[in-house]
Amino acid sequence: MQKTELVKAIAEKTGHSQKAVGEVVSALMDVITATLKNGEKVTLTGFGTFEVREKKARTGTNPSTGAKIQIPAGKSIKFNVGATLKSEVTGKAPAKKPAKKKQ
Repeated sequence: MQKTELVKAIAEKTGHSQKAVGEVVSALMDVITATLKNGEKVTLTGFGTFEVREKKARTGTNPSTGAKIQIPAGKSIKFNVGATLKSEVTGKAPAKKPAKKKQ
């Protein structure tokens, strides 16, 4: 599903105009992007968490030549799926955390 299809589906589900929904979806993406750029994580309870992870510099191998290359440090975006979304998609109940024993 692409952004335009998402906007259309939300507009149909909510009864709002596609223009209004498009503005909200764009604003949501802008806020998530700005928050991640500031080094903060974004948690949408039940859906998931977006966060930026630092990657260390490392040595890799060029697959075509086999030569060793230096891969610079960088950043990547990690998304951890929320329990509700995971259970809805997979059909499995969310795993329960074991109870802590009192001492």
